[in-house]
Amino acid sequence: MCFFDQHRFACGDWKWGHFRQHCNREYRTGETCGMKLIMQTVPVSQKCKLCDKIDTKQRRQRAEEDRINRWRREGGKFRASIDRSWEIIKSLDREIYELRNERMRKLQPLLHMGCFSFANA
Repeated sequence: MCFFDQHRFACGDWKWGHFRQHCNREYRTGETCGMKLIMQTVPVSQKCKLCDKIDTKQRRQRAEEDRINRWRREGGKFRASIDRSWEIIKSLDREIYELRNERMRKLQPLLHMGCFSFANA
């Protein structure tokens, strides 16, 4: 049970950081026993990469919705553009859904072990 830093993101996700200390079970230099324990938790003010990607896609989705609303107010002459924007929104919906599923798959083993509650996930 070797010790590592843990980086905790603002969104609640985390990742392993640098190796800090060997345990009693491992004596070889440069090797770890395979069991990871937390030496210290380092708070990170940013969100994780997955949450950043989700936020970016949601912003783009809102921008497309705003565009559609503007084109509708200006009249019906932008029908092809509106249809194209709807296709983009559907595509972004699928991508956001996949990213959220990926995030839940990462958290799934931890949820089963009781490390997190669903409020944190």
